[in-house]
Order: sequence, then structure tokens, then C-alpha cells
Amino acid sequence: MSALTGLELRSTITAGGELRLELEEVTVPDPGPDEVVIQVEAAPINPSDLGLLIGPADLSTMHGSGTPDRPVITAEVPTKRLAAVAARLDQSLAVGNEGAGTVVAAGVNATHLLGKQVGAMGLAMYAEYCVVPASGCSVLPDGATAADGAAMFVNPLTALSMIETMRSEGHTAIVHTAAASTLGQMLLRVCLADGIDLVAIVRSPEQVALLREAGATHVLDSTAEDFDEALADAITTTGATIAFDAIGGGTLAGQILHAMEVGINRRGDGTYSRYGSDAKKQVYIYGGLDLGPTVLTRTFGMSWSCGGWLLMPFLAAAGPQVEQRLRQRVVDELTTLFASDYAHRITLTEALQPEVLAKYVRKQTGEKYLIVPPG
Repeated sequence: MSALTGLELRSTITAGGELRLELEEVTVPDPGPDEVVIQVEAAPINPSDLGLLIGPADLSTMHGSGTPDRPVITAEVPTKRLAAVAARLDQSLAVGNEGAGTVVAAGVNATHLLGKQVGAMGLAMYAEYCVVPASGCSVLPDGATAADGAAMFVNPLTALSMIETMRSEGHTAIVHTAAASTLGQMLLRVCLADGIDLVAIVRSPEQVALLREAGATHVLDSTAEDFDEALADAITTTGATIAFDAIGGGTLAGQILHAMEVGINRRGDGTYSRYGSDAKKQVYIYGGLDLGPTVLTRTFGMSWSCGGWLLMPFLAAAGPQVEQRLRQRVVDELTTLFASDYAHRITLTEALQPEVLAKYVRKQTGEKYLIVPPG
């Protein structure tokens, strides 16, 4: 193929404590035998992308410079936070975990994808072109657009993998926090379709109303005065003994474990044990909306666990057959159960305007951003 060049959004944190975001013009390499080149048409901004994009920078120090077609954003990274990102210092890193577009070049083993519109996990999708393994692509169904397929991996596979985890560990119902997010609403739709009880925890009365309108039965406001009692009641009713927590810091994980213990005891035979119930109670932390300490007040016996959970390690452990089954379900129901809505569509250059970045890093419910590189 003739050499292609295109813009790519890059993030660098220097050893001197500066975050630098900019657009770099790169030469697109020829695809390997099992690779394709995608002309990117849409890529969502997910919380997982923001972790790489801005890292631990102090955005109150953010400053814009450069030119209108090559904007640059810089910000300070406090010295005490540099140790957490030591492995990436002084490296210019591409950003964007997923997206969709048209295959414009393919290796010898991937020519069947030429000209196809695909969704892909690319790790460098905030760009005009991206080289990805053909195995990481899913052909969009007839009638689907690039915007439909842009977010067909991270959130859909996370929702389905949470349910796979629940089933494989012998649980029957789920507790989910920050449940009004795009992922949370998607998990709700899947649970309703599959007949799985879900306890959805949100942080405002407006979010309660949003999820109730979407069909949620057990949706709780963690800021309400009766939250702990309502949580125990919901867990007693559903029998949930596994939770996926997007908050991380604070007391919520411990409150959930306590409510699980209460629910188990209410449903049990009433036999007292100084060690608590025998039923395993599990909280997985998969996000960091609160980066403070996770506080566990030990009121839930000894049969419990609290740890981290991430999509890609789960899929690697589950194996290729499970991953393919989940990916096929996403394709089959892309515009229904796994549909994503976007409040804002921005170009690559707009993504590097300080006033725009300040808005999408807030990760507000109903304010999801989609990058459309060609504009």
C-alpha cells in the first residue's frame, strides 16, 4: 500500500512533572499478515481512556497553546503522584481503547475485511488511522453506523463479563454502583433481558428516577438517610452476594458487604456464629471515581472478599471461546441492548481545547462524548 499519514492524539508525562497532550502526524505502518488499517470514524471517551489521557495531572493548572489545527494542552503533575506513573514517564503514548471505521488496508490473512465497516479494540483509536489485529475487529451488522459500533467493546463486554463472573462464582444477583452511567444502564438492560436481579446504587434522586423509568426495580440513592436500611432490604429480597463497585474509595464497599451479611442472616436459619455466615460475599472494585482509601468496617463476618476486577484480565482467563460468544452477542444486539447514546460529538482538535476537556473529564451521567476524527 502507499504510505498513509494521519494525526494521532498523544499523551506524555515527563519526569519533570508535566502532562502534555498534542496531535502528532505519524506515518501509518503497513499492516502485518494478520492486521488491518482502519480509517477511524468514531471513538468514544470512556473513563478508562481518561486514566491514560490525563493520568494524575492537576487539571486546575491546565493551559492551552499551539495552533488551531495543532492544539497543545499542558498541566502540572504533582511530584508526589509521579511514582504512580513511573513506567510511562517521558513516553509519548497513543490514546483511545476502542472505536469504529472502515478497513482501508489489510494483511494477506485479513483481506476479507477490506472495505468493511468494523468496530475494534485498538488502544490508539483517537487518530485518523489505526493498525489493529484482525482478530480484534467485529464487522458491524447491516444498517449500523460507525457511531453505533464505536463503543461495542468496553462497556458491552464489561456488562456481559460481570454477569459471566457472577455465574461462574455461583452468585445469582448483582449489586452495581454508579449505576446510572452508560455502563450501568447497559447492565440494567442485560439483566432485565436475562431475568437477573440487580440492585442499582446511584447518587441522586434524579438518577433513581432515570433507572426506574428504564425498568429498574431495586434502585437506591446512596445519599439518602435510609440508604443502609434500604440496601439491606434490597439485598435480602434479591439474594445478591456479589457487587461491582465503580467508586472504590470511601465506605460504600463496606456498606455493601454489611448489607449482604444482613440479608444472608435474614434468609438463613438464624444460627449464630461468632465468625459470621458461611456464604461468600464478594465486592469487586473496577473503577476509581473516589481515589481515597477504601474503608471497611468489619461487621460482615469472615467469609468475604474485596479486590480488583478488570475486563481484559477476565477475558484472558475466560478464554477465546467465551470472549467470542460474548462478542457475537454484542454484534447481534448492537443497536438494542448495547446501544450507546452520545450527547456531544467532537473532533480531535476540539478534544484538545481546555474548555472542552474540562467538560468531558467530569464523566457526568448523560454527557458522553464521541470523537469523530474526520470532523
